[in-house]
Amino acid sequence: MTILKRFWSERSGATAIEYGLIAGLISIAIVGGVTGTGFSVHNLYGNVANDVSEAMSGE
Repeated sequence: MTILKRFWSERSGATAIEYGLIAGLISIAIVGGVTGTGFSVHNLYGNVANDVSEAMSGE
């Protein structure tokens, strides 16, 4: 019976799960932000490459 009482009063498992969920949500946010930034940078370099190509062909 003492083991059962100690099991129910133990909170470290719940805290570990909460920290795991927080870490998972943060990692999802980071991946989303990096992905969005990556697409923006890719488009920016594409536009610069097109501008340089047009400038070079105009000579």
